Amino acid sequence: MVSTTTATIQAVWRIESARLIAALARVVKDVGVAEELAQDAFVAALEQWPTDGVPDRPGAWLMATAQHRAIDRLRRGPMLHRSHTQIAAEARLLVSEDVEARFDAVIDRIGGDAIGDDLLRLMFVSCHPVLSTEARLALTLRLVGGLSVDEIARAFLLTEAAVAQRIVRAKRTLAAQRVPFEVPPKAQWPERVSSVLEVIYLIFNEGYSATRGDDWMRPGLCDDALRLARILAALMPHEPEAQGLAALLEIQASRSAARVGPGGEPVLLLEQNRSRWNLVFIRRGLAALARAEALATTGAAPAGPGPYTLQAAIAACHARASTAALTDWLRIAALYERLVAITGSPVVELNRAVAVAMAFGPAAGLVLVDALVADGALANYHLLPSVRGDLLARLGRHDEACAEFTAAAALTGNAREQAMLTARATACGR
Repeated sequence: MVSTTTATIQAVWRIESARLIAALARVVKDVGVAEELAQDAFVAALEQWPTDGVPDRPGAWLMATAQHRAIDRLRRGPMLHRSHTQIAAEARLLVSEDVEARFDAVIDRIGGDAIGDDLLRLMFVSCHPVLSTEARLALTLRLVGGLSVDEIARAFLLTEAAVAQRIVRAKRTLAAQRVPFEVPPKAQWPERVSSVLEVIYLIFNEGYSATRGDDWMRPGLCDDALRLARILAALMPHEPEAQGLAALLEIQASRSAARVGPGGEPVLLLEQNRSRWNLVFIRRGLAALARAEALATTGAAPAGPGPYTLQAAIAACHARASTAALTDWLRIAALYERLVAITGSPVVELNRAVAVAMAFGPAAGLVLVDALVADGALANYHLLPSVRGDLLARLGRHDEACAEFTAAAALTGNAREQAMLTARATACGR
């Protein structure tokens, strides 16, 4: 059994690790070294706090401990492994006469304005475009989310070795490419911000509708992504899409309790008990959406709402409807049309087809779905035959619907979703 103190230390680590690594990385200029120092401090806490008690300022304690480990490492100079010497030399710390003062300044600013800057830098580094999407996901969850390697492995149904290798390679790539620990110039923001937003969005999506495994949802991933989105929105109050993503995830997360039945089975949107939706999350989401829309339509050359803001506006239509019957499907279809124009995504077009079917009837939606089938871009995407099966069933074409649901069940890797689709195929065959 985990002791109370150990549980407290683990909780502190989850809360403080990102800020700790971010502050250290600003000084040592290497996220790998910064994480090692933070982990050394965490181990020291596990050794000392059960005896000495949890300090009043645990974050500052961890930072001070990491400081001493870093200074010891730097002072050993010739005794260090060559790679450590190279890292320190690149950071220009070995020749510094004021190492302690620099770390003291970091400790003094723990919890202050500098932490926001440091976290933003860490997000940009973890989601740097030189890394693959898979590497960004793993590194962001590790450094910014505070998850352990085994937690990331469980979340994405990977081996710990595979996740650890991704993280190691990501750090090596950042070091080899000499990626600076900084918020990029404004001119580079569109690419870099989109990378950060994409990673948080993908983490949430995997938690919201798991691609593989026995669980329909992985709430822990949703929680981590929502926390990251809130942090980013707070750090970038004037970035409309950061606000839009926060709005989207708040509203989507508000439905989490209603999306799973008592036996773990999926509960689709139109069948959910809306009294179980989290009104606090909805209010937060609507407020963030208002900020995003205001930011997107102000300035000398307003760009208009971006993809995350448009998705949040769609989610808001559902959130504002007290019953499924009161949903404004005409507005949702129009919003999806704008989203398709921005993204060109066939998945978004499939979602538009659903909205069109709800607004104008299943036959209208089926026309759009059949066009996607002919296009072939979603040939292996299980929701294409799933949506087509639903529309065919609503049109009374049950044999065809049964075949579509069967095909969809064969394409999904999620056991809960597969069971639901198989049941729908059986129901159509009766």
